[in-house]
Amino acid sequence: MEALDIARWQFGITTVYHFLMVPLTIGLGLVVATLQTMWVRTGKDEYLRMTKFWGKLFLINFIMGIATGLVQEFQFGMAWSEYSRFVGDVFGAPLALESLLAFFTESVFLGLWIFGWGRLSKKLHLACLWIAVLASVLSAYFILAANSWMQHPVGVEMVDGRPVLNDIWAVLTNNTLLVAFPHQITAALSVAGGFLLGIAWYHLWKRRRDGIDTVNEDGTVNIGERPETGRDKADHSVWIKSLRIGAVVAMVSFAGTAITGDLQGKLMFDQQPMKMAAAEAACHDGTSFSILSVGDVGAKNCDDVKAVIEVPGLLSFLANNNFDTEVKGVNTLIPEYQEAYGTHIPDDPKYGAQAGTEIDYLPVMSVTYWGFRIMIGFGGIAAAAAAFALWITRKGTVPQSKWLMRLAVFGILAPFGANSAGWIFTEMGRQPFVVAPNPSFTGIDQVFMFTAAAVSPGVSRAEMIFSLACFALVYLALLVVEVRLLFKFTRGGVPSAMPELLSSSGHDGGSSGGMDSAGGDDGSGSDGSDTGGSGGTGAKTKQPDDVLGFAY
Repeated sequence: MEALDIARWQFGITTVYHFLMVPLTIGLGLVVATLQTMWVRTGKDEYLRMTKFWGKLFLINFIMGIATGLVQEFQFGMAWSEYSRFVGDVFGAPLALESLLAFFTESVFLGLWIFGWGRLSKKLHLACLWIAVLASVLSAYFILAANSWMQHPVGVEMVDGRPVLNDIWAVLTNNTLLVAFPHQITAALSVAGGFLLGIAWYHLWKRRRDGIDTVNEDGTVNIGERPETGRDKADHSVWIKSLRIGAVVAMVSFAGTAITGDLQGKLMFDQQPMKMAAAEAACHDGTSFSILSVGDVGAKNCDDVKAVIEVPGLLSFLANNNFDTEVKGVNTLIPEYQEAYGTHIPDDPKYGAQAGTEIDYLPVMSVTYWGFRIMIGFGGIAAAAAAFALWITRKGTVPQSKWLMRLAVFGILAPFGANSAGWIFTEMGRQPFVVAPNPSFTGIDQVFMFTAAAVSPGVSRAEMIFSLACFALVYLALLVVEVRLLFKFTRGGVPSAMPELLSSSGHDGGSSGGMDSAGGDDGSGSDGSDTGGSGGTGAKTKQPDDVLGFAY
């Protein structure tokens, strides 16, 4: 493997890992802010508990997202300096806006939210969370603005072979961005919905396994209590409401993802026809959509790919909103790309070992074809599971089946898989370009960059292997830390975020199942006052975690 290939693997691994945190942070943040709004409006204890429990998991994921996201900036300078030099004038504006208007805002107001329990008024405290969450959404907008420009460059003029920004508004209102943004937000909400559903199912099942909740002959639930473990009737309400909220969010967000995905697909047929042809394994012109194709979908000419199951007219509808317009296939598009952008990489030293080699305009079809189907398939599975969960919990609890519980927990991974597959499809399908050409961009038709020209010329193969190994080890360590933290606080349930629930029952929070024994905050009660002081021998005292804010 050349330095270019290793650099692509390195950036792909770090980006996909970071992208696991992004949708959960955005989606769960919106859910937690909504839950706290419900608590402020109703004063119901279960909404406070839901806010604190899901808020703690949100914070763990947010912190890990920051740690892994910072690496992306170093990547641009270390391995992709030529790319940074080419896009720097364009990317400077949206990335600066992301840092100044979004990142700093969410960091400041999230800090106020963490440390503001019991110190700020309820409404002001809630406003801090909403500002932080909306800032993270705004951050996603600016990042997607930069990425959408790579997919569809606009708002620039070419000066000495480099694009120079002349219309920031065009970049921020790029039609690719205006479709990609709602698509990503709804996809993030689908991740949050599946997260709530799976974890809530586990805790409802655990209550049944431990004999706290029982079921009558008609299927209705008898809600029991074990206050000494923090699992009272309000605890049951936390989980059943979390599950049903998660299911509704998952179903609605899937519908939103499907609608915006259809719009995004129509733009891709116009802007990046080769990407969509490869995603459909459409080797020849036609109107039919392939549900399943067989053959070597990774072959360069794709002549042996045959559709086994296809829907006539559907491909034309996805591309043009009709059922009879032929859509260009791979074999038609390759000569068009060769005529427009050349048959060989220019014989220029900046291309290194790639100089003079033949350009393969067909992306890795096995990645685009199956990535597209994994994205849709996992999204559909998550939505179907959510509908099933709503129906089966209509009487107030989940079945006692251990296998169903395991499916619900592992089902958390489905929307994550859909998000990752969609992101990989979007980025891999753009190859061999790191900045895709814009065929509909009137006036300038040379705003593109081959990936082969983007890698840092001074980076050796050995250096890339060493940095790849280092990043892999660091990210593996971070993965272990995050998974352990998420498992610890998830299994601990609400008391892991509100230890005062154990203290108030006269028991020491540190002696219950290894849960977090740190004290709570000065505003965990439904009236925003300190409720941890009751409970006799289990009276609450200030612990170090209070100072750090991790127990709110």
